Amino acid sequence: MLQRLYGWTIGMAAHPRALWVLAFVAFLESSVFPIPPDVMMIPMILARPSRAWLIAAVATLASVVGGVAGYGIGMFAFDTLGQPILEALGKADAMAEFGTRFNDVGFWAVLGAGITPFPFKVITIMSGWTAMPFATFIVTAIIARAIRFFLVAALLWKFGAPIRDFIERRLALVTTVFFVLLVGGFYLVRFL
Repeated sequence: MLQRLYGWTIGMAAHPRALWVLAFVAFLESSVFPIPPDVMMIPMILARPSRAWLIAAVATLASVVGGVAGYGIGMFAFDTLGQPILEALGKADAMAEFGTRFNDVGFWAVLGAGITPFPFKVITIMSGWTAMPFATFIVTAIIARAIRFFLVAALLWKFGAPIRDFIERRLALVTTVFFVLLVGGFYLVRFL
C-alpha cells in the first residue's frame, strides 16, 4: 500500500493542479500521511524551476497548517486519533517517557523533526498532547519547514537534475548532521 501511495504522489507532480495536490499532501503529511511532500516537490521544481520558490512556499504553508491539525489531534483527540497514529508508526512505547520531558526541549524537537527525516507528524501530535505553548510550536514549525522546503527548492533551482540524487539519497543525512551540530553547538555554549 505504501508503494502505491508513493507512486500516486509522484504521479500527481505532473497533474495540472499539482500545486493544490502538493498543498494537500504537505498538509496531510504533517498529521497523518506517510509520504513527505519532497517526493512531489522534486519533479515539480525540475519541470518548472521558475516556480521553485512558490512550490516551497506552498509546501511550507500547507505543512504548518497540517501541523496545527496534528497539534489539535494531540490536544483534543489523542486517545481516539493520536495514539493509534503513533502506535502505527511504532512510537507508542516511548510516548509516556517522552511526554514528560518533551516541553523542556520542545523548540528543538519541532525544529529537528521539521528539517530532518524524522516523521513531523509524530512531533506535531506530541506537541498538542503535551500542551506545548502554541506560539512556540507555530514559530518553530514555520522556521523548520521553511528551512527544509526552501533548501530543497534552492538546490534544485541552482543545480537542476544533477542534484536530484543528492537530495533523494543524502540530504536527509546532511540535514540531520547539521541539526546535531547546531544543537551540540548551543549545548556547548550554554554549558561551557
